[in-house]
Amino acid sequence: MTAMTASLDDLLRPGHSRTNVGAWRWSVRRQLVPVRDRLRREHPDRREAWLSARASRTLRERDELLTRLNALAAQVLVASDVDDLAARLHRLLVDIAHHHQRVHDLAYDDVELEIGGSE
Repeated sequence: MTAMTASLDDLLRPGHSRTNVGAWRWSVRRQLVPVRDRLRREHPDRREAWLSARASRTLRERDELLTRLNALAAQVLVASDVDDLAARLHRLLVDIAHHHQRVHDLAYDDVELEIGGSE
């Protein structure tokens, strides 16, 4: 996911030149597609009872992130303040990175449970 978002994050940096706003908008919009596709494909499996609450939390979080991403993607081509839009998209990318870390932690906890934990 980091490789996927690296070029998008570069486009969103405050120092990035936005002299051709139309090209910038289309580049950002094009870079959002693989991020959305990756989030859509992600769905935690049914886990042990103590992990199911955490798994359902990640699923709810993913749905919220998709809602935010879709709303911002719709605004990319029409927003008048592109700097504000870029800041909100950057914040979304940070939240997606945190979400993916929680998903990886959940998978690690599941593997630790299968191996036998720390006892």
